[in-house]
Amino acid sequence: MLGTHDLPLFAATVFVLNATPGVDMAYTVASTLRGGWRQGLAAAVGIMAGCVLHTLAAAFGLAALLATSAEAFLVLKLAGAAYLLYVAWGMARAGLRPAAASAEVSAPPSLWRTVRQGFFTNALNPKVALFFLALLPQFIDAAAPDKTAAFLFLGAWFIAQGLLFLAALVALVVPLRRSRPRPGVGRVLNLGGAGLFTLLAAKLAFTKP
Repeated sequence: MLGTHDLPLFAATVFVLNATPGVDMAYTVASTLRGGWRQGLAAAVGIMAGCVLHTLAAAFGLAALLATSAEAFLVLKLAGAAYLLYVAWGMARAGLRPAAASAEVSAPPSLWRTVRQGFFTNALNPKVALFFLALLPQFIDAAAPDKTAAFLFLGAWFIAQGLLFLAALVALVVPLRRSRPRPGVGRVLNLGGAGLFTLLAAKLAFTKP
């Protein structure tokens, strides 16, 4: 289809990637626990918007720059790590607010802010860009008449399947939010999320091309 092959294998590969714990899963779960299904879906939409950017980069050769230029990879990697630290700092500040501000602590951010943060946590991750560059060509026929169209088709498949996976994850997490005790849980979630995103930022900062 559109110059591609082995689509069932591609779908299985995408599922394994989606089910592997990482920044995307962590952000979706944290957003769902803090604000319910709307926040979780907003996070998923933002993350997949980042994948749109990576698809276009891979299709039009921009991701190849990251594979060949150590400087470009370093800049994007450090930008991504810095953004994860920014998210962690926001969570830590919310978690450390005085008890009198507990109502504010438990209040989730706006949906637009959640979408925006999801986008940048994904878009500024060079590992995702290199993954797209490495994975998608394996499922494109050497004789495909339009390889760019094949790239875009596989990218769209990846995004649609990823969005369905994250939506299912949100549906699984929402009942946990409803059953958890209220007192102090916002502080715990914020501080726990801050620690997790700090660790993910460190992991990304020390990633090699």
